[in-house]
Amino acid sequence: MPESERGFIHCCVPLCSASAKFNGILSFHAFPTHSDLRRQWLVNIRRDHFTITSHTRVCCRHFASDQLIEPTTLDGRRRLIKGAVPTLFEWNGYKVEPPRRSVWERTEQRPELVPPDDQEEHSLTRDHDYCSVPEPSALDISASAAEDLSKDVETLRKEIQDASGLHVQKCVRHHPHHFSKTLRTNPTVR
Repeated sequence: MPESERGFIHCCVPLCSASAKFNGILSFHAFPTHSDLRRQWLVNIRRDHFTITSHTRVCCRHFASDQLIEPTTLDGRRRLIKGAVPTLFEWNGYKVEPPRRSVWERTEQRPELVPPDDQEEHSLTRDHDYCSVPEPSALDISASAAEDLSKDVETLRKEIQDASGLHVQKCVRHHPHHFSKTLRTNPTVR
């Protein structure tokens, strides 16, 4: 491509400002001719109703490195592998998340059934007693702890309120010109 034409090439991906005019390192790739692959490019770059021309390009920043073929010579061009699709964009942080596992892969496996003669050995009641009620003394201790914490919170609130009041008073004393209107309407601030 002649140097004079390189200045007009820019990436058509939304939010991408890449241009060949000031960047000779980036490569720019034309849309594929195969209709399914072309449609996938349009979907991925979020351009559903977009008119593609012979000058429409996507820059190499939107392709994973394993989809680019580096040039073998210094003056060679970077090319795409067959079937390459742009996947790296500003809206996905220029990274591809691994494919999500299917529902069957995400579901926990059912526990193995225990034969009836071994059930007593694997009884759930040994590990957990779902019908038990906590001891009354435990409830008293937790209620007492909650009450103590409430008192502490109230004390801290008062300290914060007093401290902020002192801060305002110091500010008023040192910078009365900032508070002149407030002082006229509310003399208790001093």
